Amino acid sequence: MQKLRFVAVGKLKESFYREAVAEYVKRLSRFARTEIVELPERAGPEEEADEILRACRGYTVALAVEGEKLSSEGFAAVIGRACDEGKELTFVIGSSCGLSARVKTAADRRISFSDMTFPHQLMRVILAEQVYRAFMINSGSAYHK
Repeated sequence: MQKLRFVAVGKLKESFYREAVAEYVKRLSRFARTEIVELPERAGPEEEADEILRACRGYTVALAVEGEKLSSEGFAAVIGRACDEGKELTFVIGSSCGLSARVKTAADRRISFSDMTFPHQLMRVILAEQVYRAFMINSGSAYHK
């Protein structure tokens, strides 16, 4: 079974965000074993970098504002290729201060979901949903319309 890892700096404080992420992790369970790694916020991105890098496994995708923008189908293709190669997938969300250049450089891919700024906690929900959507696209499901 595919392994997924979400590495995020900071905790989800509001229960509705935790519940939303938990729902998508539950849905993903038919496709993958999913682990969420929450790391403590530090003084800034450079102070967080070592812990983030230690938490990454396999094919690593960092969310970064300057990253590549993909359609849902394009994102599904990225995930599909990594799965086909038998690689564990790690998705990294930095703190509200962003990610250090070291983390961005170490990642196999940098993607951006939008030019807009989203609350850090909401981005975790969006990422979980899009990863689930990608698996549904790759399985040929009608979920993605």
